[in-house]
Amino acid sequence: MMDQYTHLGVYGILVKDEQILLVQKSRGPHKGKWDLLGGSIEFGEEPLFTLKREFLEETGIEDIEAVIHSAPSYTLIHPFRENQLEEMHHIGIIYSVRIKNENYILKESGDGHDSLGAKWFYKGELMELEVTPFVEGIRRQLL
Repeated sequence: MMDQYTHLGVYGILVKDEQILLVQKSRGPHKGKWDLLGGSIEFGEEPLFTLKREFLEETGIEDIEAVIHSAPSYTLIHPFRENQLEEMHHIGIIYSVRIKNENYILKESGDGHDSLGAKWFYKGELMELEVTPFVEGIRRQLL
């Protein structure tokens, strides 16, 4: 029997000038793949606070506005440890994000924790990128 987990996260879709901002994963089963900005809701946090915290940590962008976009989910079986699989039900609250203050320096080298760095991609490049299963599931919505 494999371990089963439910993961609830908050994620932001930030599109500007036909480009979308993504972050490259630095650890876990999807290391090196591109993902939406965001992450796990910490105990007691409001989802919007989590989104703002994650945006600041992963990108350096501090001043954002966000409205709920959708809440898709998927279940995925993937390697967790050597010779062991886990099954994860991933639920994401997705926000549409707008930058309120354009005076920021993008963290392109990562946050030292979850991210190898953030990068803008033209929407047309999305089909060519190696992305997380979560982004794969909503990729067509992002175009």
